[in-house]
Amino acid sequence: MYRSHNCGELNASNINTEVTLAGWVQKSRDKGFMNWVDLRDRYGITQLIFDESRTDKTVFELAKTLGREFVIQVKGTVIEREAKNKNIPTGEIEILVSELTILNSAITPPFTIEDETDGGEDIRMKYRYLDIRRNPVKNSLLFRHKVAMEVRKYLSDLDFCEVETPYLIKSTPEGARDFVVPSRMNEGQFYALPQSPQTFKQLLMVGGMDKYFQIVKCFRDEDLRADRQPEFTQIDCEMAFVEQEDILNIFEGLTRHLLKEIKGIEVDKFPRITYDYAMKTYGNDKPDIRFGMKFGELNEFAQHKEFPVFNSAELVVGIAVPGAGNYTRKEIDGLIDWVKRPQVGASGMVYVKCNEDGTYKSSVDKFYDQDDLANWAKATEANPGDMIFVLSGPANKTRAQLSALRMELATRLGLRNPEEFAPLWVVDFPLLELDEESGRYHAMHHPFTSPKPEDMALLETEPGKVRANAYDMVLNGNEIGGGSIRIHDKATQQLMFKYLGFTEEEAKAQFGFLMDAFQFGAPPHGGLAFGLDRLVAILGGQETIRDFIAFPKNNSGRDVMIDAPAAIDDAQLKELHIKVDIA
Repeated sequence: MYRSHNCGELNASNINTEVTLAGWVQKSRDKGFMNWVDLRDRYGITQLIFDESRTDKTVFELAKTLGREFVIQVKGTVIEREAKNKNIPTGEIEILVSELTILNSAITPPFTIEDETDGGEDIRMKYRYLDIRRNPVKNSLLFRHKVAMEVRKYLSDLDFCEVETPYLIKSTPEGARDFVVPSRMNEGQFYALPQSPQTFKQLLMVGGMDKYFQIVKCFRDEDLRADRQPEFTQIDCEMAFVEQEDILNIFEGLTRHLLKEIKGIEVDKFPRITYDYAMKTYGNDKPDIRFGMKFGELNEFAQHKEFPVFNSAELVVGIAVPGAGNYTRKEIDGLIDWVKRPQVGASGMVYVKCNEDGTYKSSVDKFYDQDDLANWAKATEANPGDMIFVLSGPANKTRAQLSALRMELATRLGLRNPEEFAPLWVVDFPLLELDEESGRYHAMHHPFTSPKPEDMALLETEPGKVRANAYDMVLNGNEIGGGSIRIHDKATQQLMFKYLGFTEEEAKAQFGFLMDAFQFGAPPHGGLAFGLDRLVAILGGQETIRDFIAFPKNNSGRDVMIDAPAAIDDAQLKELHIKVDIA
């Protein structure tokens, strides 16, 4: 055997034990008559000692040839370490080596394999297999495994059955772009990689599986933003004979279970807010409620004076920033420049200092008196010592701008503690959203989402006001999961396709299999999918998902390690009946 123990388990209780270890050379220290080597594996580091007076000469000389990341096997005796290291579990002992075998040599790595490395992100992505040897990445992958195991345990204990669904499916026009796969045996036809197992999990409910889950890869060929991957992993779930309340309760339970088992944190409250309230109060549908700074709408108190910027605006809205009343003019100007960046897009910003003596000083004192500003403070729940920042313009755009400012200020003020967890549900989403360019309605979630029964009549007259039986779970300002009660009868599903602009022929061609299945006794059903990558990152106290994925893509969707995507040769293209004409 290559090893009797791993490099993280030996301690003083093992002194005088003969052991065999294997791993990588972390570093070596040659003092001439004495040579120490730190041996590393996934479990930890154990110090080896080669002593000129106690070690075989051949072994002693071979030890001097070891370089960083050499793969070696040693046999020896566990002895007490003179200079103990309290920072590692094996710090009380070392191995007096009697036999040394070099299993593989190694060239010098392009960056140091240490917690604090000298390697930039690009070089570490290229040599990801080396990066995984570093504790931060290795521990993130082990953490992901632990979360996934707890998910499987929780759901399995509730009688959910894990079922695999196909990866080669049919392309559909809704949602993001599909990754397509040409079929060699069916000329001119293509599979698509699934954006989610949506229709298959609904068909499993028709099949009577009752409770399904799957930790599954999904794929979306969309323009990438920072920290978004073209392939990602979902905790995908579906249940039959349920209403919204049943689903919310089960997945509140899953979230509580994960926070308790993974983080040792008890969470009691899962507030529920409507989509409209979230947008009006926080400017987005995934609010971070670990801190305040709720929006205060100021139209009533700001549009009665001769300030044309506010008078012409659809919305005037502000937030009170706690303790920011002492900001300097330079700091305020810096924030004004920040909101005027193209990424935010505001044209300017008004500010009000709430003085400790109860008076106010604003950038618009020429137009507003102390009573006006006092009303602003009341609307934004500002206290003495706070600063009010106000934006104005088109309602949706202005809310998004103020939301971005709210999050930026919370980050600067240290209000986004990664070890504090504040989950909530957002419910009552619009069923449809209007694409202003095409003039068509699109499903806000997907076309299988059920409308609220009480809103069905509005589909004919005011489709934009129809609410969906849909819900999202939000954790610390991130949407970690979402789902809905599904349509489960053919007539309603046909009606939905009609309002989404499908002809009867198009609906049948794309989704006829699902509507056919509904005719054979489909039960009421609904479900939810959590984004595993994002969930694991948040539980791990990080904003980025990349280090929790073994082999991630970069921001251009490339795997720089294996250099993919890549061209394929003409013979393969011919087999697939594909002609490529690159000008």
